[in-house]
Amino acid sequence: MSHYDIIIKPILSEKSYDGIPSKKYVFKVKKNATKLQIKAAVESIFSVKVDQVNTLKVRGKLKRMGKHEGFTASYKKAYVTLTPESKSIEFFESLS
Repeated sequence: MSHYDIIIKPILSEKSYDGIPSKKYVFKVKKNATKLQIKAAVESIFSVKVDQVNTLKVRGKLKRMGKHEGFTASYKKAYVTLTPESKSIEFFESLS
């Protein structure tokens, strides 16, 4: 499994925008990825130094269309904090 398989996409929301100035970024990651794998993937893809990784599992929401109902897909979210001396991720710089 390569590093690009672990990081699926960045999560861009109001809450995640608030963390960009303090070098905290949010990513949607593979469900079975560990914190060490996420740290290694972010460090190699973006050439930064990761200080801390926090993860949480997001359950799918109940959705209905008429009489049919089901759940959206569940996923895993990773909050990545960079070290203070590390450079920031360029992708997020244009957004803040």
